[in-house]
Amino acid sequence: MDEVERFRLDGRVAVVAGGSGGIGVRTCAALAGVGARVAVIGRSPERLEEARAAVEDAGSEALVIAGDMAKQDDAERAIQETLERFGRLDALVNAIGGGAGTALYPAEEYPESEWDRIVDLNLRATLLPTQAAARAMIAAGNGGRILNVSSVRGQLGIDNGFSAYVFAKGGLDALTRQWATEWAKHGITVNAISPTFVRTAQTESLLADQEFYERLVGRIPLRRIAETDDVVGAVLFFCSDASAFVTGQVLTLDGGLTATQ
Repeated sequence: MDEVERFRLDGRVAVVAGGSGGIGVRTCAALAGVGARVAVIGRSPERLEEARAAVEDAGSEALVIAGDMAKQDDAERAIQETLERFGRLDALVNAIGGGAGTALYPAEEYPESEWDRIVDLNLRATLLPTQAAARAMIAAGNGGRILNVSSVRGQLGIDNGFSAYVFAKGGLDALTRQWATEWAKHGITVNAISPTFVRTAQTESLLADQEFYERLVGRIPLRRIAETDDVVGAVLFFCSDASAFVTGQVLTLDGGLTATQ
């Protein structure tokens, strides 16, 4: 076998929940580029069309699904629409999350409403589509790949009011290991990637704070933050046969940040 073929997804179907986000659009294009048909889930019509164009420009077929993955009915509908359109489901990438920069509060005063919002965005919106996708994969009996987009903040605290976000991403890392353990018998692998800050529209407000940015980059050995291009290599590895014997792992994409802690 040509070794590069291990990373190909020809004939397979990938769902990208949060495919209309900054990391999501780039992920959709990468999956399409190695042969997958891609179902893109998101809430922004404009960004969904951008993701559709990215998939089609890469030479593949896209299905665009509008929905809120923190709502069970929407999550189940999205997976069902994928199966009806493409007839199968091989990989799920959970790229919904973020929002930390919009909810910065001291830990002792963190508002309950903001806590719920950030946790729903980063944890519940991963839980619900994953449950629906796993049921479909188990029923089909062909195995599958599930990849969660976590954050280095699931492993490291930060003195910047991130309580809810750190809690949610730490929970997602734990769920990655738990799901991997439970679903291995069905041939389903579950892994996560854990980036530090990635340059997207979501992180723009935080990165615009020059003092914060300089402190952040000063702690990263590679002396820069991640671009979306830095994420897709790991995505393709975990969604393809190249990672067939890897499950329950959280891979940090952090420029060496955690190596210094």
